[in-house]
Amino acid sequence: MSLRYLTAGETHGPQLTTIIEGLPSNLSLDFEELNFQLQRRQKGHGRGRRMQIEQDTANIVGGVRHGKTTGAPIAIVVANNDWTHWTKVMNVEPIEGNDETKRRVHRPRPGHADLNGGLKYNQHDLRNILERSSARETAARVAVGAVARQFLAQFGIKVAGQVIRIGEIEAPPNQLPVDELIALTEESSVRVVDKATEEKMTAYIDQIKQEGDSIGGIVECIIEGVPIGLGSHVQYDRKLDARIAQAVVSINAFKGVEIGIGFEAAKLRGSQVHDEILYSAEKGYHRATNRLGGFEGGMTNGEQIVVRGVMKPIPTLYKPLRSVDIDTKEQFTAQVERSDSCAVPAASVVMEHVVTWEVARAFLEKFGGDSIEEIHANYNSYKEQLERY
Repeated sequence: MSLRYLTAGETHGPQLTTIIEGLPSNLSLDFEELNFQLQRRQKGHGRGRRMQIEQDTANIVGGVRHGKTTGAPIAIVVANNDWTHWTKVMNVEPIEGNDETKRRVHRPRPGHADLNGGLKYNQHDLRNILERSSARETAARVAVGAVARQFLAQFGIKVAGQVIRIGEIEAPPNQLPVDELIALTEESSVRVVDKATEEKMTAYIDQIKQEGDSIGGIVECIIEGVPIGLGSHVQYDRKLDARIAQAVVSINAFKGVEIGIGFEAAKLRGSQVHDEILYSAEKGYHRATNRLGGFEGGMTNGEQIVVRGVMKPIPTLYKPLRSVDIDTKEQFTAQVERSDSCAVPAASVVMEHVVTWEVARAFLEKFGGDSIEEIHANYNSYKEQLERY
């Protein structure tokens, strides 16, 4: 069975809920590690008050017994602590009252899903759109990715992430080992390894906030230890790099993705882009460089997967842009719900987990089995096959 998940829930509703289907039995789960990943998403210089209200934890309510998966669907609940202030407004039962009582939204905000969603679903209270389109939903996706991360760790696969750019400020490139990269970025409020860059970025974010504006950036995910041959060249929807690209752009506010050197390849010659193939008894087949970010022909080639995503500035501004009232059709300056001036460091964590999920899904397609023991046996058999090639 293919690995899949669905999420449900609204930003001010009682909880986010997700169901994961297709994970094998007997996978041991570290609940502290799962919650640690959720808490990472809430950190970062530039976040708003919501992160002080919510202390995200994952409550597993199905599919796990005595610390191990059973093979049944896994159900995870992430409670919204802010629900106590929204019980009437977001109640599933009908309520009486005027627009103010219901907190009806009739003024769409530029850059959000408000107007498009209202038109598509014929909703005249745009809260019905913004509650679900909120980036709050990414908490559920991080929970899902955190489970996938523990699955991949069983096979020596490691995941790291870092911020490459916030607005005008770019971090210097580094070639750090993955473990060191993980440790250093975890100590940084903007998820960079260079302290001077961190100081510049935090001051820049503060300036943007004082001006009532927001700022975006570029984040990078690196996955190490991935075997050769995940994904496939034979159909468009089996190419793993394509699936990763779709997953990245599905994150709220992400508008672009590149793998390896990405768009830089457009200005280089072929000899400066493609990775030469080498062989040694110790490493087997490997590449002299990794400009293609671990992919050739839609399949992993055994090098690190390197993916970057571009996040636009958050559209909710404290110096609002113009919009049109759907009731009166008159122009106004868009209302403010709440805002982070910069969510790029948190977005880095989200991207780690959506990429991790796609790698785990491809891994199970390649080495699938009903139990973790069966998958280990399939994986070991494949490694022996590669050694003989």
